[in-house]
Amino acid sequence: MADDSAQPGGGLPFAVPPGTLIARMGIEISEATAERVVASMPVAGNTQPYGLLHGGASCVLAETLGSVGSALHAGPDRVAVGVEISATHHRAVSAGRVTGTATRLHGGRTVATYEILISDDDGRRVCTARLTCLITDRVPGSAPVRAEPSAGQKRAQAGGEPGALANGE
Repeated sequence: MADDSAQPGGGLPFAVPPGTLIARMGIEISEATAERVVASMPVAGNTQPYGLLHGGASCVLAETLGSVGSALHAGPDRVAVGVEISATHHRAVSAGRVTGTATRLHGGRTVATYEILISDDDGRRVCTARLTCLITDRVPGSAPVRAEPSAGQKRAQAGGEPGALANGE
């Protein structure tokens, strides 16, 4: 299995180009290891008609976190794909950000399962989800794609000052 060490600033096992669901949802990954993945996303822009965080948006965040963890667990020569997700929505959120933390429950050769806890800005649980991913061999001839660090990751690498980016952007 893959190394469980931290993957700071762009160590994700895939690219996150503009226009993907992760980018459109505003998901920012702040920590990523095979054991634990943390990310947040804004409530604004991810709501249903009543102005509340959409349950599907919580599922997108949960599946993103569990899939990243599974891909890191699988390693660069394997592929992880979600095969089952379940979610319980505990409370409504209408503003701010939600933060998800995925913790590996099982990491095997062909299956990885993560529990994902999503909380609001006050630390109150919004959603509890569980994701199971199937791990398979990478298609021969396809190379792993590396992610570019997000603006938040670049700021963190530059010392965390607002507006500062590690590469001078």
